[in-house]
Amino acid sequence: MKTIGLTGGIGTGKSTVSRYLTEKGYHIIDADRIAREVVEPGKPALAALAAQFGDQILLEDGSLDRRKLAQIAFSSAGGKEALDKITHKAIFERIDELQEQYRNELAATAEAVIFLDAPLLLETGLDHKTDLVWVVDVPDEVRLERVKLRDGLSEEEIRARISHQMSREEKLERADRVLDNSGTLDHLHEQVEQLLEELMGGEAQ
Repeated sequence: MKTIGLTGGIGTGKSTVSRYLTEKGYHIIDADRIAREVVEPGKPALAALAAQFGDQILLEDGSLDRRKLAQIAFSSAGGKEALDKITHKAIFERIDELQEQYRNELAATAEAVIFLDAPLLLETGLDHKTDLVWVVDVPDEVRLERVKLRDGLSEEEIRARISHQMSREEKLERADRVLDNSGTLDHLHEQVEQLLEELMGGEAQ
């Protein structure tokens, strides 16, 4: 069974590809969803964060105050490192569990492939859990316009977010396959179908 890493910077359309794969019936491991789940009330990662950064990161109902956590974690040199160490451990463990679960479910099928959807796939080392990396790509200027329309953010805010992600050039360099999303939705879907056909044909090694 193959695990395909799916990634792309903000505004590239990674989520569009992920939805299309879901509609086609593929198993998707959503790293963003897992990142939210592992810090829900009662989860060990939330307790570890509170122990590290104090109960002030908790709201009255016991849930995580993400804004407060960010303020505290990013205010010290080691804060971000401590935050990542706690959350990444929990996220990686849950991904391992889901990979094993899907391996068992798909063991007898001819099309044994799952997708790991993670915006920071390469930045966090999650690509080591995959066999191939698909990068969804568009030029930065196109990303800017799309995110402006979608989220109502200023160009300065968008560029700040982009600056905290791996550069487009490095992502493309590390990609095994690239999906060009600068055209129509149909064209994007056609590229996905071509890569799926390649996978099922055993050509993607």
